Amino acid sequence: MSDGSARALIAAAGEVLLDRREQLPLADLAALAALPDTAVPSLAALAHEVRLAWCGPEVEVEGILSAKTGGCPEDCHFCSQSAKFETQVLATPFLDTDEVLRAAEETARLGASEFCIVLAVRGPDERTMQRLLELVPMVRDRVGINVAVSAGILDDDQARRLAEGGVHRYNHNLETAQSFFPKVVTTHSWEERFETCQRVHEHGMELCCGVLLGMGETVDQRIELIGQLRDVEPAEVPINFLNPRPGTPFGNLDLVEPLEAIRWIALFRLGLPSVILRFAGGREVTLRELQTMGMTSGINALIVGNYLTTLGRTPEEDLQMLEDLRMPVGVLSKVL
Repeated sequence: MSDGSARALIAAAGEVLLDRREQLPLADLAALAALPDTAVPSLAALAHEVRLAWCGPEVEVEGILSAKTGGCPEDCHFCSQSAKFETQVLATPFLDTDEVLRAAEETARLGASEFCIVLAVRGPDERTMQRLLELVPMVRDRVGINVAVSAGILDDDQARRLAEGGVHRYNHNLETAQSFFPKVVTTHSWEERFETCQRVHEHGMELCCGVLLGMGETVDQRIELIGQLRDVEPAEVPINFLNPRPGTPFGNLDLVEPLEAIRWIALFRLGLPSVILRFAGGREVTLRELQTMGMTSGINALIVGNYLTTLGRTPEEDLQMLEDLRMPVGVLSKVL
């Protein structure tokens, strides 16, 4: 593709998204995905413009806590918390209340507006539901921070109870396209995840629905995934890049190349112009020195600190990056 053709495609996308304030067709996204590497900085620049025009300048900061780690019965091939694989992650019980409150307080001190309690489970049993319904209002009221929960597949009654119990956002990732999902997970279906996402909406919680790139999916499947995310209308989309975990079926896969990661951050912003697009797991090992460029490629939220089973940068490094970029930390909420 010539430089002129690449410029024309990017300009046409800008007209749709910035001048007409319309959603870009998936076919146009597929054409942008085929741009040469030399066009990626220009694509990223458009994505940054779209982020500012559709979402504003603020960046939302969130901390996450693995409140129940390991021992999960599911076989997600990327996950070291699965009991089906021999990894270094050991099963641990639900953290006690004081540990959760301390983690929430530390998160709030960083300027974060969201604290997510994450559990390695297929879905919550009644004992887990009772713990969550005890913890969520306690964290919200004592710490003064929004509380999100990630506890797997929900039935309708569980979604209702969590919403009534004060859960602000519920995290349930589609992870990958429907057509690729059977190569990633066999113990539950993509449809079960999709239905949980719908229940989150139906009961008035914001939906956080993340993706994991770099598992062997094709370009077409990534475009397919953007279309399926549009169907579930998430408030937030965390962008994760595979950080291969020893002992898992995907433990020997290669990292996504840094410039390719920038390309797809930009494409997810152009495909989902109004969402909170969050830097999440794998960004440090994938992007390396290009993390700052990621912030100017469509990202408008960060997970700070460590992830579920891998280490992140220090919160101070991320907050310094935002200060250097003159990006204010704020509270974001999607207007559906």
